Amino acid sequence: MTRKEFVVVGSETRLVQVGESAGPTISLPATVLRSSALAILGTAGIPPRDVLVDALQKVLAHAASGDLSIDTQDVPLADVEKAWQREPQGRRLVFIP
Repeated sequence: MTRKEFVVVGSETRLVQVGESAGPTISLPATVLRSSALAILGTAGIPPRDVLVDALQKVLAHAASGDLSIDTQDVPLADVEKAWQREPQGRRLVFIP
């Protein structure tokens, strides 16, 4: 029998570091690195306004045409504890009142 800790991780957790307003360093327990598919990314600053506007317009155009979608699962807020303990399914949880 395989323990839950040794099950293949189905999705990646992505940490994107932008700025240092919370401080210049982080503390990350080693168990996080061993027990998750974790990608740590950073940025070297904010792109020029015209680049940001162009990128946003492209994303919004894809969303408006239906080419951009996110697989979600609605979960009643009362079931939040149960939902967080479920096996990952590749779907984003959307908690509803």
